[in-house]
Amino acid sequence: MGLDDKIEHGAEDLKGKAKEAAGKATDNERLQAEGEADQTKANLKKAGENVKDAFK
Repeated sequence: MGLDDKIEHGAEDLKGKAKEAAGKATDNERLQAEGEADQTKANLKKAGENVKDAFK
């Protein structure tokens, strides 16, 4: 996994955590769900890159 990818996925994860926290703070379930979805997407991308790295 390239450094750029790690930074990008980490930023996406942080964005998701911020959305989730904002959703919890404002009782906005949709925003909270979007944040959780962003985190899941970032984690899946990280896992995919780790699989690619394992086969190199």
